[in-house]
Amino acid sequence: MSDLITRLLDRRFGRPPVQVEPAPVLRWAAVAVVLVPDPDSLLLVRRAERPGDPWSGQMALPGGRREGEEDLLFTAIRETEEEVGLVLPPESLVGVLDDMAPRTPVLPPIAVRPYVFRLRRRTPVDRISEEIAATHWVPLANLLNDEFYASANVVVRSQPLRVPAFRLEEGTVWGMTERILSDLLR
Repeated sequence: MSDLITRLLDRRFGRPPVQVEPAPVLRWAAVAVVLVPDPDSLLLVRRAERPGDPWSGQMALPGGRREGEEDLLFTAIRETEEEVGLVLPPESLVGVLDDMAPRTPVLPPIAVRPYVFRLRRRTPVDRISEEIAATHWVPLANLLNDEFYASANVVVRSQPLRVPAFRLEEGTVWGMTERILSDLLR
């Protein structure tokens, strides 16, 4: 594995993740932060445009809502395979990042648990579900470059907001995905 990925993981997993207290109103989801070498990259998806989906068209990490009482790790693995056809072996799990919840009150009450996976090599992402418009292996060097990090204007349910964001060639990464990536890369 590359030195950069090893350094990132060693530095980030030196402390336990902050976890959101379960509450009856919260719906839980899990996402996969998939890291690969040559070049050091992570997998992002662009969600398909779908009416009624508050995250429609956004850049995101593969993942989704928990079904029933399933384990959140299983949710991240299942959703990644369903959305992009990428099978994540459980032994590729390297850690858990801080739980995230939307900061915008107009969004649904959801909590997201991000799981970090490290694969030995980049696997073609050749099966994309109807929930996903595109996939991108984004170089970590771009995410670590201050030139790509700036605020962006977005609209959430007709409300204009100015938010911190990664402004990449592949698209603007903001909201919970930006916060998850910032937690990893900080």
